[in-house]
Amino acid sequence: MDTTSGTLDEALERLHATGPEFRGFLANHGPMAVEALVRNGQAHTVHRWVDHYTNKLEDVPSARTRITDANWREALGDPSRVTDWTTYMAWQVAERPWREVLTEWWPRLLPGLAGAATHPAIRVGHAVRILLEDGEEAPRIAEFAHALGYWAARHTPLPVTVRPVGTATPADALAALPPIADQRTGVLNGLAQLPGTEGWLEAAESLNTPQHPDAARCQLAALVRATTRRYADYAHGNAVMLVHAATAPNAVLRTLPALPRELWAPSLGAAWAASAAITSLYAPPDTLPPLRAGLLTPEEVFERAAAHGDEHVIKLTDTACDVASWTSEGDDQALSAAVRSMELIAPDN
Repeated sequence: MDTTSGTLDEALERLHATGPEFRGFLANHGPMAVEALVRNGQAHTVHRWVDHYTNKLEDVPSARTRITDANWREALGDPSRVTDWTTYMAWQVAERPWREVLTEWWPRLLPGLAGAATHPAIRVGHAVRILLEDGEEAPRIAEFAHALGYWAARHTPLPVTVRPVGTATPADALAALPPIADQRTGVLNGLAQLPGTEGWLEAAESLNTPQHPDAARCQLAALVRATTRRYADYAHGNAVMLVHAATAPNAVLRTLPALPRELWAPSLGAAWAASAAITSLYAPPDTLPPLRAGLLTPEEVFERAAAHGDEHVIKLTDTACDVASWTSEGDDQALSAAVRSMELIAPDN
């Protein structure tokens, strides 16, 4: 990724003047999308995209009460304290290295990965990728603090504890998940149905989750590949929300290199539980007709996503390009998922 032009840092600074949500609950995808655009060779589109996107955003919410090392537990999961959390995390990264902050807060936040439909954790994954691969300039450290604070404010544990101990592959475990009874509802009400969904916990716990860090990382990559490919066939259940079944575990995968290895296996388990929940909340009963990206390269597919403009399309295509890069042969099924998102999600331009 070319970070020498200053485009990424300028865009992040612009977006930090806006709140993490708008219209009451919709996540601000700006920092995630601009990182993906710059990384995938579309830096020249960033400021025009931000000009358009910021029209829908809102101001930073007012602060309420200072969060400290002594009282943070009482504020965990309180979205009304999001600015308090951002301020606290900014202080944390000003006092010590960001990796040290991440290592302390990752296990605290991991049980609430599903909060805000996994958007905060995804934002953390984009922020960590920037810091690991492109440098630690001030706007990037600030973005990490914003992302971590947003996750703390929206921390939401699942209403059922998932302890996967089976032998199934990610693709097989996803296929075995039953849908919730009432899919015409919001995320929180949908999650509340999981404990009463017959067979859901059994299917969710069928995944093979190795405890050795390297094996856990490989299984997490397999989960990202399976959820991305699955999108091409099942995205019509909810083309926007099912994006996160793939992008959330990929955000976790991107974060692993910055974490102690003993946290890799728990990270796989949490990522799987969140993806399994989203899959059951929105999975349709039937598959779509097959779709193939054909001879398109990852670069061409991402260029189409940038022209399309929707933030979810951009993020899913970014993940699909990751999957395609993992083998020398690419991954036509993953790229097809990106193309499918462009068909099902209305362009934002």
